[in-house]
Amino acid sequence: MDTVGRKRQVLVLLLFWSFFFLCQTSKAAAAKIPSNLNYTKYRQVSNLRLERIERHLDKINKPSVFTIESPDGDIIDCVHKRKQPALDHPLLKNHKIQKVPPEIPKLKMVKTDGVRDVSNSSKSSDERLGAVNWQLWHKNGQRCPKGTVPIRRSKVNDVLRAKSLYDFGKKKRHGLPLARRVDAPDVVSGNGHEHAIAYTGTSQEIYGAKATINVWDPSIEVVNEFSLSQIWVLSGSFDGSDLNSIEAGWQSG
Repeated sequence: MDTVGRKRQVLVLLLFWSFFFLCQTSKAAAAKIPSNLNYTKYRQVSNLRLERIERHLDKINKPSVFTIESPDGDIIDCVHKRKQPALDHPLLKNHKIQKVPPEIPKLKMVKTDGVRDVSNSSKSSDERLGAVNWQLWHKNGQRCPKGTVPIRRSKVNDVLRAKSLYDFGKKKRHGLPLARRVDAPDVVSGNGHEHAIAYTGTSQEIYGAKATINVWDPSIEVVNEFSLSQIWVLSGSFDGSDLNSIEAGWQSG
């Protein structure tokens, strides 16, 4: 009977410690779940998926030299220029970053304070911009230090908005009709995507692009809906086989 009693005691202790460690593991996993996740908007996610998302975010969110918190809640990381995610690409290994273009574009007329200035000013770009807050996170007067690049920190919610972790950060292909029509550049496709296209000939030189974007108060009603105002610089063919784009603008949703 003593032997049976000792076995029962050992079994009870094993069950107790197993239950204890299980509770601690559950608490640790739950601690990784952001408290601001809106489960009425996003489906319930498993701890395994959250761990995969966290590992991916640790990979793409580079260590910052300086951090700025935007009034809208975004976190801007000032990352050393040699540590920016773009340089993780194998083809950009040992890439030399050019601070100035190899060829200076022709002088363009610059409008400052309502007066067009055609003089070749030696002022830096920061001096020309002055106190213009062209990003929301500039409003507190902070800027990233020299030698760093500002990168918005990606969060778990950003990944959950994508269809999957594989699709996160990738542009959705809608198969929009991008036919070049000189007579009617404004195109409204069947799915409600409205856009305008301007293009140049293959022999024309391009030094850059500029746009003034008027942003109002877009109404976002469903999860997959968004309002986007941006400028694209495209290269390649429109069939999508070698199309590359640089995009900048303002998106809500």
